[in-house]
Amino acid sequence: MRSKLMACLLSAFFMAGTVLADSKPSADEMAVKNAVQKRFPDIRIDSLQKTQYAGLYEAILEGNQIFYTDKNANFVLVGNLIDAKTQRNLTEARMQDLMRVKFDTLPLESAIKQVKGNGSRKLAVFSDPDCPYCKKLDAELAKVTNVTVYTFLYPIASLHPNAGEKAKAVWCSADRAKAWEELMQKGTVPAAAAKCDTAPLAKVAELGGRLKVNGTPTMIFADGMRMPGMVPAAQLEKLLNGERPQQ
Repeated sequence: MRSKLMACLLSAFFMAGTVLADSKPSADEMAVKNAVQKRFPDIRIDSLQKTQYAGLYEAILEGNQIFYTDKNANFVLVGNLIDAKTQRNLTEARMQDLMRVKFDTLPLESAIKQVKGNGSRKLAVFSDPDCPYCKKLDAELAKVTNVTVYTFLYPIASLHPNAGEKAKAVWCSADRAKAWEELMQKGTVPAAAAKCDTAPLAKVAELGGRLKVNGTPTMIFADGMRMPGMVPAAQLEKLLNGERPQQ
């Protein structure tokens, strides 16, 4: 039974991101955390705090996974917590907060910069040269203007073994933005340069691992909101303008 619960806790909310620091826990919260840790010694609790919902405590595990418990740690709730009055998914909203990234801390010098129109809006994208959904997203981004797009080359070798060489070829091109556009929209692979500093690609790989970017494309908007997957141009416009999906 314990092993099944452990598996459930460790897989129910596997979401990518960085944990936001919470305030210093109270004595009561520390007592609950210790009680949970005693019952489940094999899990690591990064933080635990009391919620405003029915006396429940929220525990965040390593990897940004959430579960809830009572003050005595006699019961554990693994799943989405819904506000019945508003129909709001409280767990989903919390996960969005946990996944938020400070845009200004991104190493933008290690990304391909494309300025469209006046470039007033900002978007960062982790993209794999051989990812079909990345190609679709790139086609949708071509329809959007007045945005500066920072593309982090993030080849996933386990899925696309040739993507790494293509990423290097793009990065080593004289005009990276044009090379990326030609590759993603026309399938034209640029000729690899004889000598080129590919250290930024290693830096991006480390960054993606730290942020737990597990799939491409992954977008990060100026307010730090993260969104995985391909999004149509019309929806991109709304997201770039600050509209956020209801949770």
